[in-house]
Amino acid sequence: MAWGVALWSLATLLTPWAANHSTVALLAVRAFFGLAEGVALPSMSTLSSRWFPTHERASAVGISMAGFHLGNVIGLLLTPIMLSTVGISGPFILFSSLGLLWLTRWANGVTSDPRDSPFVSKSELRLIQAGKTDSPASDGQFPPLRLLLSKAPSWAIIFANITNNWGYFVLLSWMPIYFNTVFNVNLKQAAWFSAVPWGTMAVSGYVAGALSDSLIKAGYSLTIVRKIMQSIGFIGPGVSLLCLNYAKTPVTAAALMTIALSLSSFSQAGFLLNMQDIAPQYAGFLHGIANSAGTLAAIISTIGTGYFVQWLGSFQAFLTVTAGLYFVTAIFWNLYATGERVF
Repeated sequence: MAWGVALWSLATLLTPWAANHSTVALLAVRAFFGLAEGVALPSMSTLSSRWFPTHERASAVGISMAGFHLGNVIGLLLTPIMLSTVGISGPFILFSSLGLLWLTRWANGVTSDPRDSPFVSKSELRLIQAGKTDSPASDGQFPPLRLLLSKAPSWAIIFANITNNWGYFVLLSWMPIYFNTVFNVNLKQAAWFSAVPWGTMAVSGYVAGALSDSLIKAGYSLTIVRKIMQSIGFIGPGVSLLCLNYAKTPVTAAALMTIALSLSSFSQAGFLLNMQDIAPQYAGFLHGIANSAGTLAAIISTIGTGYFVQWLGSFQAFLTVTAGLYFVTAIFWNLYATGERVF
């Protein structure tokens, strides 16, 4: 995690220079950025499985992911202002500096395992260990890929990650253009319309985590809880995107997108935690596999949305197709997902 943040902060800082140098340099720096950033969620998955008992894990991930979503809010709001006042290099310098500042605190205060932390008391360590499924320590070797891909619960997680990333990055990348194209809202105003959903997503993600943990403490099985949370995380956005076809004003559209993204954050207590349930020893590795598939879906959706919209004839038609993808994956999830340990 530390090396990832350090390297992607460096890549962010170098981006304006690379853009001025050549297209090849820019693509190389952004590819390097992506490689560094790719370690974040798998690392978080491994760390949360080590640091938090099962009945607190969803709340912990909800708090962590709130920062993820608030970063989108800050980026959407600050970047247009800085571009118009400071210039093209301003946002890159600011965000890379924040990453390096965070790194100094992380490197001095965080360990990979609570047993190695000087800030964790013996009583707290016992509480952490008592609330986790025992798993042998990893020997540092990757598990057989064929084994991981031979089980239906793994594919339920992979397909869920693909669908979640498809919808997430379509909305993240194309929301300002949607408001500009459909409602003739200028891009500066569109940034404000686009920022609201991400702010509410930060709150709803924590609510989903707290609700998930409370259900587990009440005695519901992990399988039932994960299926409930993920069903809300897919069916809710799907219905919201269908309703978006009937939005007549940008305010109504922003409200529906806010609902869609707020409900999609329930996925954090669904497939995002399920990796730690079915493969506690290999949670990071499984997350890496699923996230690779999800990232490919994000690339296709981000680059291809314009082509899909032209082919289908409208933004609304494309959003209907995305809603259908949510519904199909929700069915697959409820058929094959489990909260029991598989690996």
